[in-house]
Amino acid sequence: MDDDGTRGVRGSSAGRVPGPALPPPPTTPPRVPPPAAGPRPAAPPVEQRPARPGSAPPVEQPLPGAPLDAWLRTPRPPQEPGVWRYGYTPPPPEEPEGVSNRSLLVGALISLLSALLLWSLWRNGYLPYRLVPLKLFTPGEWWNPGTSGGPRTIEGSDALTVYEAILFGLLAYGCGRIGNFAELFRRHVADRGQPFLALAAAAAAGLAQLLVWKETLPVVRPVLVLVASVAGGEIYQSQTVVNIVYALIAAVVLYPFARLGRWRELIATRRGTAERAADGHAAAPAAETSADQWPELRAAGWTDAADTLTAEVRTGRMNDVDVARLRQAWALATRRPDRLAPLAEAVLRSGGAAALHPSGHRDLPRRGARHDVLTGQVRIGRCADDPHNPYVRRGTGLALEPALLGTSLLAVGPPGAGKSARLIRPVVEALALRALAGQAAVLAVGGAGAPLGPDDGFDVVVRLGHPGSAHDIDLYGGTTDPDEAAAVLAEGLVGDVGSLDSRRAATVLAQLLGPYRAAHGHFPSVPELRELLDGTPAALAGLRASLESAGHHAMLRELDARSRQAGGPGDPAPALADRVALLDRPAFTGFFATGPDAQPFSLRALGQHPLRVRVDLPERGHAEASRLLTRLLLAQFTAITAARTDTTLFACLVLDDATHAVTAETVRGIRRLRSVNAGAVLALRTVDDVPETLHTPLLGAVGCTAAFSGITTWDGKRFAEAWGKEWVETREVAQHTVFADQPFTRALHALRKLVTGKAVTTDAVTVRQVERERWSASELAYAVPAGHAVIRLATVQGEHAPPLLVHLDG
Repeated sequence: MDDDGTRGVRGSSAGRVPGPALPPPPTTPPRVPPPAAGPRPAAPPVEQRPARPGSAPPVEQPLPGAPLDAWLRTPRPPQEPGVWRYGYTPPPPEEPEGVSNRSLLVGALISLLSALLLWSLWRNGYLPYRLVPLKLFTPGEWWNPGTSGGPRTIEGSDALTVYEAILFGLLAYGCGRIGNFAELFRRHVADRGQPFLALAAAAAAGLAQLLVWKETLPVVRPVLVLVASVAGGEIYQSQTVVNIVYALIAAVVLYPFARLGRWRELIATRRGTAERAADGHAAAPAAETSADQWPELRAAGWTDAADTLTAEVRTGRMNDVDVARLRQAWALATRRPDRLAPLAEAVLRSGGAAALHPSGHRDLPRRGARHDVLTGQVRIGRCADDPHNPYVRRGTGLALEPALLGTSLLAVGPPGAGKSARLIRPVVEALALRALAGQAAVLAVGGAGAPLGPDDGFDVVVRLGHPGSAHDIDLYGGTTDPDEAAAVLAEGLVGDVGSLDSRRAATVLAQLLGPYRAAHGHFPSVPELRELLDGTPAALAGLRASLESAGHHAMLRELDARSRQAGGPGDPAPALADRVALLDRPAFTGFFATGPDAQPFSLRALGQHPLRVRVDLPERGHAEASRLLTRLLLAQFTAITAARTDTTLFACLVLDDATHAVTAETVRGIRRLRSVNAGAVLALRTVDDVPETLHTPLLGAVGCTAAFSGITTWDGKRFAEAWGKEWVETREVAQHTVFADQPFTRALHALRKLVTGKAVTTDAVTVRQVERERWSASELAYAVPAGHAVIRLATVQGEHAPPLLVHLDG
């Protein structure tokens, strides 16, 4: 990127894009390896939820060697706010609360043992009157006299055989229903999927066939008896008929297990996979979607450009940032048709390197988080499997995007909770990637050494107080209006002083900045502004003489008004001078220059160019000055973004430490950011770092809030109040002592109490709907594990998600 002659000097003009002091862009292709020879694999499923809690987490993105076209074809269905959309798969329906596995197994075992006992008693003749139902429907001459008499004729023996088979079937059916064997099979066999289901069914089918042909199960003889009764006994004189009957018995026994094991589906799936593998080259074009074919270019008639980009994608000469950048460039060009032809020619000439970012970079030097540049999402964690989280969100990835950051985000947590490394750094990284794609501008502010990213990942790096800084910053925000500069500067200087009215402070500054600019053509430097606020006679006399010689009578009246008000009760000038003195230190010599040759970086450039800017503050040696500068940058950002007319770029300010930076005016400015495609990310150690009168307005101004582990109950109370309540179903169980009236029952109760030591009671269950806090203050303070945070999200359109417990792995 052209540095406009500013390389090696501190700063750049407000109207020009500052040149980064960075090495030239890499000459090697982006780090997306080409696909392997042969048919391209389909997009691998991503974000597959575990089927049951405790199972291993699945892979959520393609492997590093996956082709870019597979990444492009991966579905990104619209979801609720904060859901990681890349390859999202909806969870299975929530199952109603049922019996535990232990109870299920015990019940099935007891049912099976009871059935075996009953069958044994039946077969051995220990059950009385067992033949009475059969004798009621058969001739009496078939049976011996008496209720226990057995069969007398062959017909009676055959009837008894069929009767036993019918009773065995009823007993097996009852045992299966009582023991809930269907649920046991579904949980431990069917839910494991193929091929385990087919193998288990095959093993059960083999065991059943063995028991049938060993005549342990009454199947073969009853079937033979029934066939002989219908067709006559002479049918068995043919061996062919016997073989057919035996084959039918085997098939009938095998059929239920084939249905349970879904053998037909498994065979069809394997056959289809083999056919697709054999004819992969022919089937590949039909399986392709339009995502990697650049349909927007083809629809506009630029087929050559679309073919060029398609070839770039398939050969691995593009990366995800190139795709997002070119799509953004094409979307902007369609608004001005005269730009379509130059863009198409640039694509034909440079391929994926067309429409580059002014820095010439096509990617960040390194990434520490997982990004989906097409949707602008950055994955910061996974929703925990916790009762506080809705079922559909448990186990899903949580991501942030501009639609959420546009409502601004407030993160609160003690030092070491992971705010910077697990939230701030991924957000800055995602915004930097969008800046390379021409879709955003980011200003990251933190102390020297804060983990906001390497220097070569930014276009402008301002190290305030460091003599080696290549850039300076404009104390007045790049404006030429004295009143606007005074209002923003007053907010930064004394906005945190509750006893001072920032409007009076802005009036005092305007009474000095206006005359000085009229006399010299620029605003005063820090030492000059300090002298004017202190009311130094020489400085005021020199300014007056310059105004008189230039004939600025209106500005002379402003200066006279300042002279009359100086020293009066409630004059904010001394407080302003004391705050300006914090910047008039040897460490800041050469910074905040305002002369005709000065070219400091202005925040106004953020609204015009997709810049990546980082400001390092000298927190260790100048803590109060750092807080003042943070306040000033926040006030400038809210004022500049609210005044811009072109809101195409998403502008975002990220404050790694917003301690004492939030004022009443900046809270109002944060509330206006969502309407101008901008947002702010503020990190605090505690809510008490903000004046108490601003606690409620601040929590109401931001749409996204994050409470990290380790916050106090006082902070938890404020979050609990901001997040509101919800209706929940509660169950109350009351135990009442049972008093028996009968002597025998009282004796049993007394014996039970003697053995167990407890009286006989009955449970009375009351179910009702009550309104409770989503997260209580105590839960936020003590129930959030380390490395977790409770995050509530909302979009600019008004959609919102409930507070979610998230395991942060960003």
